[in-house]
Amino acid sequence: MSESFEWSRAVEFYETDLAGIVHFSNFYRWMEAAEHAFLRSRGIVLHQGPLGWPRVSAGADFKKPVKFGELVRVVVSVGELRTRSVRYDFEIRVGGSDEVHATGSLTAVCVDLKTMKAVEIPGEIRAKLSGDHG
Repeated sequence: MSESFEWSRAVEFYETDLAGIVHFSNFYRWMEAAEHAFLRSRGIVLHQGPLGWPRVSAGADFKKPVKFGELVRVVVSVGELRTRSVRYDFEIRVGGSDEVHATGSLTAVCVDLKTMKAVEIPGEIRAKLSGDHG
């Protein structure tokens, strides 16, 4: 649907177990960090104004371990853009390799923060999410 975006950083010691392998919960943190960096790159500001984006679904599949000190690369794209929700898809890679170590997805719903009811994603945000730059 839209072009992908990549976010990366080194794996920290505190993110690993005693074998130096990343704990699964960190993959979700990385997906969210990549999502926020993607949104900033598109000019979408979170936590300002009347809208919120709570998660309604999150999932991941782990294919190969990621270890302490490695450069983790999280590739994010908009997998599905619906009237009131957006699903982000993720591929997690290591170093310069294109081999996928994990995949995941997060679905967020656009809500009115006063009522916490789902609302239609505004056209300007929809265009930015879909990569329609004008």
